[in-house]
Amino acid sequence: MEIRTICDELKLRRLTLLALAITLVACSSDDDTTVLGNWVERSVFDGTPRSNAVAITVNNIGYMGTGYDGDDYLADFWAYDIDGDFWFQLADFEGSARSAAVTFEVDNTIYIGTGFDGDNELGDFFGYDIASNTWAAIADFRGTSRRGAVAFNSTTSGYVGTGFDGDNDKKDFWKYSPNTDSWDELVGFGGNKRRDATTFTINDKLYLGTGVSNGILQTDLWVFDLNTERWSPLLDLDDDDDYGIIRSNAVGFTIGGKGYVACGSSEAGVTNSVWEYDPSTDIWEEKTGYEGFTREGAIAIYNETQAFVSLGRSGSLYLDDNREFFPNEEEDEDD
Repeated sequence: MEIRTICDELKLRRLTLLALAITLVACSSDDDTTVLGNWVERSVFDGTPRSNAVAITVNNIGYMGTGYDGDDYLADFWAYDIDGDFWFQLADFEGSARSAAVTFEVDNTIYIGTGFDGDNELGDFFGYDIASNTWAAIADFRGTSRRGAVAFNSTTSGYVGTGFDGDNDKKDFWKYSPNTDSWDELVGFGGNKRRDATTFTINDKLYLGTGVSNGILQTDLWVFDLNTERWSPLLDLDDDDDYGIIRSNAVGFTIGGKGYVACGSSEAGVTNSVWEYDPSTDIWEEKTGYEGFTREGAIAIYNETQAFVSLGRSGSLYLDDNREFFPNEEEDEDD
C-alpha cells in the first residue's frame, strides 16, 4: 500500500513537470511570434522605377518626383491618391533632373531643392503650387550645395540640413521663410555630420537619426522642437544590444503617434527591417520587415493613420512597387 502511494506521487510529479514544460514552451512560442506588422500590396507606381526620389503628403495626397532610374536622372512629378489607390502625373519639376534632393511643404506649396545631377551637387530650390499645378523658382539654398540632406517643416517654415557637399559631410541647418523668400542659419544641433539620414515627425517634434559619415553609420538620435527650434539628444540607436536600427538611406514615417524607420543599407547590407519608435518611452520595437525586395532609397507617403513605402533600389534593380503598412496586425503573406 505504501509502495503504491509513493509510485502514485512520483507519477503525479512527472505529470506536473510535463505540464510545466508544455506551458513554458507555449510561452516561449508566444514570445517568438509577438513581432507584429503586415504589408499589403497597393497600386504599383505608373512611372519609371527609381530610387532616391522625394516624397511628401498634403491633404491625403502623396506627391513624389525626381530620382534616378539607373540610367537617367529624373524630373517628372507625380501624385498618389491615398483614398482611391491610384497615381497620376503632374507638371514636371522645373529644375534640372536630379536625385537625393529634399522636400518640405508650407501653406499648400511644396518646395524641392538641392540634390545631385550626375555631375554636381545642387543648391537651387523651386516651389510647386498645388492649386495651379505650376512651379516657380525661389531663393537658392544659402548653405553649400549638397545631396543626401534632410528636410522638414513647421506650419510656417521649412528646414534643411546635413547632407554631403561633394567634399564634406555636413551638420548645419537652415530655415526657409516663405513670407520673405529667405534662408537663415540655425544653431544648436550637437549631432554628428551625416548624409542619407532619416526623419519622421510626431506632433510638433521632429526626430532625426541614422545616416553615414566617412563610411561610419551614425548611432545618435535627436529631437527638434518645432515650436522652440531647439535640438535635444535621445538614447543612441545602439543603446540596447537587441536593436538593429543603425543604417543609412532608409525611409521614415509616422502612424498613430509612433515613428518608423524602414529598409536602407546596414552593416550587413541592404535590409528590409522595420523598427517602431515610441516617443513616450524613447524605446524601439522591431516590426515585420517590408515584404518586397530589400531596398534603399525608397519613399514613404503617409498621413496620421496610413503609411505606404514604395520604389527604391535593390542592387542594380530599380523598383516601382507600393505597399501599405499595418503596424498592429499579424503578418499575412497572402495579401
